[in-house]
Amino acid sequence: MRKVIILSFITLDGVMQAPGGPQEDTSGGFKYGGWTVPYSDEHSGAMMIAQLGHPFDLLLGRKTYDIFRSYWPQHNEGIIGAGINAATKYVASTTLAGSDWEKTVILKDNVVDEIKKLKQSDGPELQVHGSGNFIQTLLKNDLVDELWLKIFPITLGSGKRLFDGGAIPTAFTLENCSYTPKGVIFANYKRDGEVKTGSF
Repeated sequence: MRKVIILSFITLDGVMQAPGGPQEDTSGGFKYGGWTVPYSDEHSGAMMIAQLGHPFDLLLGRKTYDIFRSYWPQHNEGIIGAGINAATKYVASTTLAGSDWEKTVILKDNVVDEIKKLKQSDGPELQVHGSGNFIQTLLKNDLVDELWLKIFPITLGSGKRLFDGGAIPTAFTLENCSYTPKGVIFANYKRDGEVKTGSF
C-alpha cells in the first residue's frame, strides 16, 4: 500500500499560502508571499534533501502542478530537481486536457476513488506539496497517512491554512523532529488511529 504524505510549510497560526514567492498565490489579497525565504539556510536545505532524496511520486492540485511545471523541467540538476522530474505527477484537475511535462497523469473524474486505487497500487510514496485546496479533499476523505511539516516561527493572521475545514478527528504520532538554527521545526507525524479522550 502506498502512503499519501503531505509536506507543508506552515506558520505558527497554520498558514500555508505562497511560501515560496510574492506572486506564487495572491488570492484573497494575500501579501506575504515568500515568507519562508528569510529562514532558508544550509540546515533546512539538507533536511529537504533528506525528504526528497529517495523515490517518490507526486500528487498535486492544479495550481501547484502549474507552478511546478513552469519551473522544474528546466531545473533537473541536484537531488530535488532530479527527484521531482523523475516522479510520476498525478494532478487532480477537471480542466487540464494534457501536458508536455513527461510522466504526468491527469485525475479528472472521481478523484477520491482514483486516489484510493493509487494507494492500493504498487509504487513509491505519494508526496503532496502545496495544493492547499486539494489537501482539504484529502483530509476530508481520510486519505492522508503522514504529515511532514515545516513549522516557521512567524504568524501571518490571514491566508490559506493547512487545516481549513476539511480535517476529520484523527490521532497522530510524532515519528521524528528536528529544528534549524533559525527556528524552523521539521516534524513528521504518522496516523495513529482515532482520537482518544479522558478526564483528570
